[in-house]
Amino acid sequence: MLPCPYRSSLSQQGNPAMHRSAIPPAPTTSSVAVRTAFLTVKDAAEYLGLSPHTLYVWRHRRQGPPSFRMGPRGRVMYRVEALDAWVLEQEQADSRSNPALNPLSTRPQERFASFTSA
Repeated sequence: MLPCPYRSSLSQQGNPAMHRSAIPPAPTTSSVAVRTAFLTVKDAAEYLGLSPHTLYVWRHRRQGPPSFRMGPRGRVMYRVEALDAWVLEQEQADSRSNPALNPLSTRPQERFASFTSA
């Protein structure tokens, strides 16, 4: 059996992080998910930073990003373009990111007391 070169450097330095840095990292699920056109519920949730349960609840309530069923098993899928468009739509609807919707940026309307005596 050949000695492992990483093991000898690990024993000399005593730092397990140095051992891991010598091996290139494997692609993560999120980097693989970004490169595909369709995402499963799990991948879409990771892409959006949500839990899969949240996407299931939104789908049941007919809220959230658009989804569809695909394949013989009818798996729920999301298009990456649709997720990006939905996020942009949410940003535009939020008054904190859209100054046109901020109620503090408009001048308040004057109120007139136009009560007529009966």
